Amino acid sequence: MTTPESHPQRLRVAHLNPKTPTPFHLRPDEATRAAMADELGIDALSRLDFRGDLRAQGSDSWVLTGTLSARVTQPCVVTLKPVRSDIQEPVRIQFSPHVTPPQGEEIEMPDETLEPLGNFIDLTAIMVEALSLALPEYPRAPGAGLPDATGTAEPATDTRRPFAGLDKLLRGDES
Repeated sequence: MTTPESHPQRLRVAHLNPKTPTPFHLRPDEATRAAMADELGIDALSRLDFRGDLRAQGSDSWVLTGTLSARVTQPCVVTLKPVRSDIQEPVRIQFSPHVTPPQGEEIEMPDETLEPLGNFIDLTAIMVEALSLALPEYPRAPGAGLPDATGTAEPATDTRRPFAGLDKLLRGDES
C-alpha cells in the first residue's frame, strides 16, 4: 500500500482537524490487491484506487466522501470465462457518536451510509466494503446467455394422468 507516513490507512479521530478537510488516497500494491481478491472470492484485482476526504460535520460527526475506482476479473456465471469489469463508485459515509453498533443475530440498519464513530476511522476497511458492494453480482462474458426458457422444441406430451378421474370420484359420478 502507500506509505503510512504520507497516507495513513487508519485515522485517529482525536487527531483530525475539524476546521479543514483531511484528504486521503489509497492505492494498494499488487500483493495487497491479490490478498483482497482472494478475500472477496474474485479472480483478480488489477487496479484499485480510493481517494477522497474526511470533513467535520456539526460539532461531533464526520463525513467521508470519495471515489472508489477498480478493475476486477470475475468468472462468468454462465461460461466461467474471465470477465473484466471497471468499477467507478462514489462513496459517502457519515460517522456519528450518536449511532450505536447493531446488536443481535439479525439486524436491519436504518441507513447504510450512517456508521458509529469510534476512536479510529479505518479507510482500508471502508475501501474493501465499498468494493465488495460494488462488484457485479452476476458477471457475464460477451455473448454468454442462458438457453431460451421457452425453447423451440415441442414439449413432450405426458400421457400419464394419475388423478384424471379423481374429481368425478369425489363428486360421486360413476360414469
